Amino acid sequence: MKQMHLAAHFPGVNSTTVWTDPRSRSQIDFSSFEHLARTAERGKFDFFFLAEGLRLREHNGRIHDLDVVGRPESLTVLNALAAVTERLGLAATVNATFNEPYELARRLATLDHLSDGRAAWNVVTSSDAFTGENFRRGGYLDRADRYTRAAEFVATARELWDSWTPEGASRPFAHSGQHFDISGEFTVPRSPQGHPVVIQAGDSDEGREFAASAADVIFTRHGTLEAGRRFYADVKARLAKYGRQPGDLKIMPGVTVVLGDTDAEAQQNAAEIRHQQVSPQNAILALEQIWGRDLSSCDPDGPLPEIDPDPGSDLVQGRVRVADPLAAAARWRELSEAKGLSIRQTAIEATARQSFIGSPATVAAELEKFVATDAADGFILVPHLTPGGLDGFVDRVVPLLQERGAFRTEYTGSTLRSHLGLARPVWKS
Repeated sequence: MKQMHLAAHFPGVNSTTVWTDPRSRSQIDFSSFEHLARTAERGKFDFFFLAEGLRLREHNGRIHDLDVVGRPESLTVLNALAAVTERLGLAATVNATFNEPYELARRLATLDHLSDGRAAWNVVTSSDAFTGENFRRGGYLDRADRYTRAAEFVATARELWDSWTPEGASRPFAHSGQHFDISGEFTVPRSPQGHPVVIQAGDSDEGREFAASAADVIFTRHGTLEAGRRFYADVKARLAKYGRQPGDLKIMPGVTVVLGDTDAEAQQNAAEIRHQQVSPQNAILALEQIWGRDLSSCDPDGPLPEIDPDPGSDLVQGRVRVADPLAAAARWRELSEAKGLSIRQTAIEATARQSFIGSPATVAAELEKFVATDAADGFILVPHLTPGGLDGFVDRVVPLLQERGAFRTEYTGSTLRSHLGLARPVWKS
């Protein structure tokens, strides 16, 4: 039976988290990170995943509400978690646009040593000049250059990791390319995994091609079983041109899970959670992110605005831009008209992540179906509560997956590569 991979996403500054729930706790206190990581390790998960933001986001000139308590740096948190976990992989999101290969390769190799081979890097890019202002160099990178820089960044990092031989001898490195021209001596010996695991997040054509060429895992998003199968087939088909096999890249969509004692109870729980996630205020914010206009005068329980989006708007800063606002607005209107939905109801449906809702048995069966029919190799779970949102899944769903033979009952290796079934990188002399 095809084995499922599971990872846990720490629910921090995003609209998935229900901050009004009395069980919700800090996204800064180390105890929150520790709780979720220990829970994931108890469930024999492959890795723990942290997102990152390099600037507090703004909406209509004000700091976004979800960012007001701050955004800690991912690798610092993971270095601390390495001391309180033993087998769980530790994945940090780090931007390839606003960092440099030598320093980041050094930090990742250090985490891999401290954790005995459990480090991973989620490579993201940005063409956002607003975020780049924090780095005092204009901050702008043309969209077309994002992935070329990221691809060269990853290749350069791998050259640095390979500058130490498996036997522990250091050699000088030199790289000269479009984006980087560096040379010298790397300070960290070859790490336990050879190279930390590389994760890529993105569904665009450029993102798929980059993942096929350079990533070990792709963190994606798709809404249905058929959409997942199409994405899976498309990305896996791209591997051959880079001399890679289908098993060399694991496809793991981000998903949410809502449980109940019965399927009906779970559906009711899910509806309540979505109403908490998409408050009237959040519905207007979601609308404004697409429309690029101040729509604060709109009634969240009323219809969508008749005015078209402003594609050149800078109302929202520091959040992922909608690639085609006019097309997105058309989809929202089509959904609203087809089902007679208000602004808030439309936002609840349109912004939902892929969800598995039901009793533990129902959820286990659906997760297994996605993996068995090649819609995914596994899942990155995004709980709605910090930090206890994974507890129910580990206690009630994981045992069923283990009984079905779809998921490990014990770790069989010590490194993240072994958990994922990935080969150790061949050292390049």
